[in-house]
This record gives sequence, structure tokens and C-alpha cells, in this order.
Amino acid sequence: MSGIRSAALLVCVFLLTSPDSARAQFNERAQKTRYPVVFAHGLGGFDNLLGLLYFGDELGNFVGDACDEPFEVTCNPYLNAAQRAYSAQVAPFQSSEVRGLQLADEIEGVLATTGATRVNLIGHSQGGSDSLKAARTLYTRKRRAVVDVMVSVSSPLRGSPVAKFVLDTGPTVTDLADFLAKLYGDAVYDEDSDPIAAVKQLVYDDYDPNDGVTTGAKAFNAANPMDARYASHYASLMTAQWGLNLNPSFLAVQQLFVDIDGDGYCVDDCDNDGAAGRGDGMRAERDDDGVVGINSQQMGPRLTYTPVTSALRMDTIIRDTSIDPVTNLNAPGPEQMTSMSSVIDQDHLDVVGFGPDLFNERKFYSALIHYISQNE
Repeated sequence: MSGIRSAALLVCVFLLTSPDSARAQFNERAQKTRYPVVFAHGLGGFDNLLGLLYFGDELGNFVGDACDEPFEVTCNPYLNAAQRAYSAQVAPFQSSEVRGLQLADEIEGVLATTGATRVNLIGHSQGGSDSLKAARTLYTRKRRAVVDVMVSVSSPLRGSPVAKFVLDTGPTVTDLADFLAKLYGDAVYDEDSDPIAAVKQLVYDDYDPNDGVTTGAKAFNAANPMDARYASHYASLMTAQWGLNLNPSFLAVQQLFVDIDGDGYCVDDCDNDGAAGRGDGMRAERDDDGVVGINSQQMGPRLTYTPVTSALRMDTIIRDTSIDPVTNLNAPGPEQMTSMSSVIDQDHLDVVGFGPDLFNERKFYSALIHYISQNE
């Protein structure tokens, strides 16, 4: 019996101290990407704030942290132990013209640190637009593509009615936004921050044609288009949620102030609500995620996310072949702006760990990293 106990003890020690520990050994894991993955945060975001990671699980642990050290318990067991992933930090409150340049600088740092020649990008919310600018900037600097796969998550690529509401309401709301931003402290708010420029970025048309500065998503998309020279593969994950599952603050905005009405078709902002589209006149329905309508979110092909209930198996993300890709962000078709196909039933912040809810961020981003590995 002593021999059996000794053998069992040795097995336990091996499983606990090996990077491929029991928690990873008996789970399906995402295939390692050839190039590092860089995560780009949204408006007001951060890479690390008081120990909490923007791209985190419900406890704020980074979803890109592979289990590559002995006794790790906060890592992501669904990632290959050799997976390389990094969270970028850009100005939390700025236009994507500024943030995209900063993101390009961050990516150059990753290239220098890892020796990689390319990266893959995952951009949440405004981070999706920042990624477009960064990819074009890096191409200009290097005279070659630096971004391989780019995936946007819940991104207001064609504007958000919430942004226009904030600007239309005037100094009371914008001053409050500036005040709340500064409450973050120096960790995320610095001299580069400009909340007004940030919000103007998220309106589809130029908010003030007479101020001498062209702003808005439409002009930004034209200047920073999807282009095979800048990134080899584009794709998008879309979110929408309605009712009591929605973040209470988002639900209050929907009910009391802003009719996002995000599933009607029109190429331009035909109802002057700040986002491309017209709306179908139905306020109380699942066509937005509390911030962005579905008619604003698709870039390239849309992806289908399928959660798996077993903790031992990975979730899956595959391309939705039933919907044509968007190749020009300023000219999607009716189907791309109105279809609910593959839309994830989560609100704008659920997908980056701002819950609490039952959404499994570690499995979700592992599935996304696996998708990226299959499309590099």
C-alpha cells in the first residue's frame, strides 16, 4: 500500500506543479496562435486598474493569461500554455484617431518584446475602431501588414445613439462625464484624455460641421478602411440584449432617454439619432446591447458563438456563412444591418467581465483565440 500511496503522491505533485496541470490537462484547449494576441479596450477602459483587468472574468483576472506557471489559479485553463496575449493601454477618453496611434505604439512594443513580425487584434467597443487606425498606421510605418487577424466585439463601427444623446444634452452631461472620468484617477485619466472628442468619434456623422474639425465614424471609416494590405482577416462578434438581464443603467437609458432602435436599414444616419440606419420603430425589442445597435456592429463576416455547458470542453466560434460579410463599413447591406443571426444575448459590458452574470469570459475568449489560430 505504501508503494501505491507514493505513486499517487507523485502523480498529484506532477499535476499541481506542471504548467499542463490537471485543470488544463483535462480541458479542451484553444490552439496556440502563431502571432501574439493584443487586446484593445473600449471607451474609459484600462489594462489594469487596482488589480482588475478590463478583459477579465468576473473577478478581474485577465482572460489571456495562459496557465504556464506552477500553482497558478487565476489563469485561463482553456488556453494553450504557450499562448502569448497582451492587454494594451491607450488614452481612456479620446478619439480613435489618437487612440489608434497609441495602440500602434503598444503593438510595436509587443513586437520588440516577443520578436514576432505580426500580431492579432481583439478590440472591444471603441477598441474595434482603434484597431482599424492602428492597422493602417502600422502598414504605413512598416510598409507591410503587421496585423494578421482583427476581430471587433460589440463595436460601434457606425455610431451609437447614446453618444449623440450625451452631446445633445449639453454641458451638464458632458461635464459630468468629464468629472466621472477623472474619478478614475491617474491610473486611467491623463492629460491626453478628451471625453468630448471621444464621444464625437462615436457619432456616425460629423457632429459639428462648423467647428473646423471633421469627426464621426463615417469619416473615420473612410480614412481607415478595411483593407487586405492592413490586415489579412477581419471579423466581428455582435451583442444585443433586452429586459431584466440587461445592465440596469443601460436599461434605464433605453427606457427613459434613448431609443437606440438598432435593427432598421439605411446606409446613412437617416433618422439623425447618431448611428447609421433608420430604426424599425420598435423600441422594446432585442436589437441593441444597451449602447450599440446591431446595425452598427458588423465588420467583415459575423461570427457565431456557441457556449458549451460542460466545464471540460471549449466553447466554439465559427464564421456565420448565412450572412454576407461587410467589406465597406460605410455601405453594409440590408441583411447585415437587420439580421439577428449569431447575435450574442449579452449586454455591452458582459463580454468583458463587468457582471455579475453567468457568461464565461475565459471560455469565450479562448474560443475566439482558437478561431484566430484557424484563420492566421
